[in-house]
Amino acid sequence: MISIDLKGKRVLVTGGSKGIGAEICRKMAACGADVFINYNSNEQSAKDLAEEIYNSFDVKTGIAGADVSKAEQVKEMFLKMDAEMGGIDILVNNAGTESIHHILDLEEKEWDRVMNVDLKGPFLCAKEAGKRMEINGGGVIINISSIHDVVPRKGLAHYCAAKAGLKMLSKCLSLELAENNVRVVSIAPGAISTEMNRDEIAKFGKEKFEHWIPQGRIGNVSDVAHTVTFMASELGDYINGSDIYIDGAYMNNTIQYDPRPPRIKD
Repeated sequence: MISIDLKGKRVLVTGGSKGIGAEICRKMAACGADVFINYNSNEQSAKDLAEEIYNSFDVKTGIAGADVSKAEQVKEMFLKMDAEMGGIDILVNNAGTESIHHILDLEEKEWDRVMNVDLKGPFLCAKEAGKRMEINGGGVIINISSIHDVVPRKGLAHYCAAKAGLKMLSKCLSLELAENNVRVVSIAPGAISTEMNRDEIAKFGKEKFEHWIPQGRIGNVSDVAHTVTFMASELGDYINGSDIYIDGAYMNNTIQYDPRPPRIKD
């Protein structure tokens, strides 16, 4: 039986105190990794998650507040992780933000805010992690993107552009860091139910999503976390510079009026 072993690995998950990030933290810890949780504003959620993980899996945990779009705060976060964990082996760039605005109403300030968190943040964190991984002989950087890195969406030009940039940043990082034994992959979820969007999905109509998604269900945070954990492990050792889409074939079903002929059975 194949199992994922991350014992001795030190993981930083940005935006790790809730949603997809929190589940990634749990899955990494379940595989034996020590987990460092980044949060931006909700310190208590990060503390609660760190305590939950420690009690459940008996691994080392730590937390650090930082706005990943601010270089000085990112540097301080990595220095704190150095002091508490002794370094880093795996970085998961999960922190992200979005908002909905018609492109003609989108203010420069809001464009910059989303770009800075969703694209500049992963760049800043990858740079700090990469420097350490270069010295330590290797590591893994996983960037959490979105199917909207290739699929446009109304009202989200800034978000889609940032995620498209993150996809290409991942590929460039994979080229430049491979010689240091650092792997970089982009993982792009589709429609995923989290505590933040569950009510919004219900309001919009969960059944609509289930109809649109060929696999017939909305994804859950574990769908993403399992893939991230696999990619962080030695089982994914030769996967580098790739884009992994986790969407139940949602992004392939762009023509909603396609006929669905019934199967002809003998």
